[in-house]
Amino acid sequence: MNTAATLRRVSALDDALLDGLAALTVDCVDGGASIGFMHPLTHAQARAFWLRVAAGLETGERALLVAEDAEGVAGTVQLVIGQPDNQPHRADLAKLQVHRRARRQGLAEALMRAAERLAGDCGKTLLVLDTVTGSEADRLYTRLGWQRVGEVPDFALWPRGGHCPTTFFYKRVAGPGAPLTPP
Repeated sequence: MNTAATLRRVSALDDALLDGLAALTVDCVDGGASIGFMHPLTHAQARAFWLRVAAGLETGERALLVAEDAEGVAGTVQLVIGQPDNQPHRADLAKLQVHRRARRQGLAEALMRAAERLAGDCGKTLLVLDTVTGSEADRLYTRLGWQRVGEVPDFALWPRGGHCPTTFFYKRVAGPGAPLTPP
């Protein structure tokens, strides 16, 4: 990982962090990432999304990791830890995002490993996620030992239109882990 980036768990979002996260999301969508938004994504739309995430942080429904470098927010990942009563052991890993300036430096892997440790610290033993089939993220999750469950064709849209397939993954995690610093 780029040694200039630091990872931390964030429990509340102030205006500066909201703006940094919104800028990150806009950058990812501008770069073609299929993360639930259509292009063009405005800063205001992205900020509104992060305000909803902030509400989830306040209620304990979500956990958020943020990576920052000298230029600001460089990456993030979420855990949706609030689950139905019959799934207290599970969390959804969501919205892994790395700014284009920080890619190919190990940041996505560091965020994933930190999220897995955080899930264990939160008492979760099973994580699930979905991603675009054949994407860089698909290859990352496979390399990190996530188990492929299956693929759904035409599950989502690319940010600029057109259907894309989605692959679902799971990974078992155990107990409290190491601090959130990269290995």
